[in-house]
Amino acid sequence: MPDLSTLVMFSSASVLLALAPGPDNIFVLTQSALKGKLVGLVVTMGLCTGLLVHTSAVVLGAAVIFQTSALAFHALKYIGAGYLLYLAWHAFRAGATRVDSQQTQEISLWRYYVRGIIMNVTNPKVSIFFLAFLPQFTNPDRGSLSLQLIVLGLLFIVATFVVFGAISLLAATLGQLLAKSDRLQILLNRVAGTVFVGLALKLATAER
Repeated sequence: MPDLSTLVMFSSASVLLALAPGPDNIFVLTQSALKGKLVGLVVTMGLCTGLLVHTSAVVLGAAVIFQTSALAFHALKYIGAGYLLYLAWHAFRAGATRVDSQQTQEISLWRYYVRGIIMNVTNPKVSIFFLAFLPQFTNPDRGSLSLQLIVLGLLFIVATFVVFGAISLLAATLGQLLAKSDRLQILLNRVAGTVFVGLALKLATAER
């Protein structure tokens, strides 16, 4: 197990990294503002589930594939970019909706959870980041490296959930104010669509 000082240092770094603007927290922000805090929290849970996949990949060594194989890296990133463009298309077509609608709460939550997973898993740079970041805080003298990586991965997920959850709550408050105007809500959908297009272009042009 990592020692206490390592865990504190790693947790602090994880919080700062979660706060840094990136595709995942921007996605949480836009979805929370448009659909409410519940949807934002569900998206956050989906993103954190995706981080479990990346943690497992690092532990199993699968992340090395995306670092060493250009074909695998480009295939996954184009899948992710395509999915972001799909989300952008839906955002541009969306009209005004009520944030607290029963339909959104009962029917769409699973869809938003899966959307969060896909957003995270289809970004190969997350796997490469985990492969580069997590091992820096391991120590062979502290026991099983696999166990240390699992503990660090779980800590990163907890830090991400706390930060993204806070973003969800803050963005949802803004979204409730905007939702009083159908015109502003449609404008917010257009802004979200533009953000998705920008994220897709950034992912599609990313290099290892």
